[in-house]
Amino acid sequence: VQRLCLCGVLIHLISSSWQASFVGAMAIADLVKTTLGPKGMDKILQSTGRGRSVTVTNDGATILKSLHIDNPAAKVLVDISKVQDDEVGDGTTSVVVLAGELLREAEKLVNMKIHPMTIIAGYRMAAECARNALLKRTMDNKDNTDKFRSDLMNIAMTTLSSKILSQDKEYFAELAVDAVLRLKGSTNLESIQILKKPGGSLKDSFLDEGFILDKKIGLGQPKRIENANILVANTAMDTDKVKIYGARVRVDSMAKVADIEAAEKQKMREKVQKIIGHGINCFVNRQLIYNFPEELFADAGILAVEHADFEGIERLALVTGGDIASTFDNPESVKLGHCKLIEEIMIGEDRLIHFSGVAMGQACTIVLRGASEHVLDEAERSLHDALCVLSQTVTDTRVIYGGGWPEMVMSKEVDELARKTPGKKSHAIDAFSRALQAIPTIIADNAGLDSAELISQLRAEHHKVNSTAGIDVISGGLGDMQKRGICEAFKVKQAIVLSATEAAEMILRVDEIITCAPRRREDRM
Repeated sequence: VQRLCLCGVLIHLISSSWQASFVGAMAIADLVKTTLGPKGMDKILQSTGRGRSVTVTNDGATILKSLHIDNPAAKVLVDISKVQDDEVGDGTTSVVVLAGELLREAEKLVNMKIHPMTIIAGYRMAAECARNALLKRTMDNKDNTDKFRSDLMNIAMTTLSSKILSQDKEYFAELAVDAVLRLKGSTNLESIQILKKPGGSLKDSFLDEGFILDKKIGLGQPKRIENANILVANTAMDTDKVKIYGARVRVDSMAKVADIEAAEKQKMREKVQKIIGHGINCFVNRQLIYNFPEELFADAGILAVEHADFEGIERLALVTGGDIASTFDNPESVKLGHCKLIEEIMIGEDRLIHFSGVAMGQACTIVLRGASEHVLDEAERSLHDALCVLSQTVTDTRVIYGGGWPEMVMSKEVDELARKTPGKKSHAIDAFSRALQAIPTIIADNAGLDSAELISQLRAEHHKVNSTAGIDVISGGLGDMQKRGICEAFKVKQAIVLSATEAAEMILRVDEIITCAPRRREDRM
């Protein structure tokens, strides 16, 4: 009897540590699943830090990055959502939800006494089968420019459907597609600047060719410069004082103080002369420019801009083809930036400096307008997702339909694989198929639709050859994804399936959670 009791305790201990992994990961998936799909809800994230800053978002990666998480398995899901965000930009919620569903199914199988290694083997087979099923059904219109642009528009609108920009998704999709097509195949989004200006409505946002620096032109400076040679610098332009810590200068008369000030002025005058000697007509500095050097620049007819923020100055150097300089002794070694026109423009109440005809032709600025900072921040996150997905689609041009269609296609193929596979693995493959169907189920639930009814209709529809049926949350029933133009990038969906499977596999491999003691500090002599 005693031995049996001990066995019972052991089994309970092992299952409880597995349970802890599953529960933590599933709690994270349940937290973000309500944000999935076009009718997903937003979350308000309130910081516990000083300032109590508030963020309103439905972006999976942003929500998960902001959480304080103790559960180690949950951290794995946070990591995959970050990687999904960095890699393809969108699908951050889907990848966490799918991983959570795979673990929910795995928990049932573990309770049926199926070993985790068997489940993992089944999941791997199923993931490969699902990927191949999608590969067979991808569309690729890279040779037809008009069709490809239409695909990009559809992808952008589908991505923006679940975001704050969904009301004006056609307008913003057009902005995003124009911006990405200017990159001519590059995935470097650095040259697309997003500038946020409160005021107006989201519809007042626009795409501007060139670069806009969020700074005013100083007093007495030229307001318009054609064929500009720009020196971008990060150097101190305040009066050159004696900056040795703890230094003291003793003088025996006020005349000597005047001499020191005159020497400092002379030193600054020489520095300004060196800068002017580069043959420039625009000087942009990251640090302050005091009144005296500003006066010298104005006399020389040079536009001087101070305190340009670092991100702005780095991007300005990139798009104008210059380098950031901090020493000015060798003019020939400094690379200047060039643009055709610099002028001052007004956006709302603010004055900004507009650089047009920049050396990097693909550079552009998207100016976002909106009711408040929160709206603008979320609009920027939404637009960033769309830009990322579009830039990835330009390199990998394969496109699939959206709206739960890919999950049903994969689920059908995985189901067939389960029927062909002998042994316990078939249970795991079957579970993978059920987990895939959870995504369209959640999309329907979040829209307040009867998911059980819709999914059964969708499954029946997908047994027809080459069906393009998916969930249409607008009409509240099934819809033809081809006619509705609901498309997704193949690369995003592939990343979701593979990352979620790997994360679920990693958590399944864990049989015990051990809390490690903190590392002791060595006694330093």
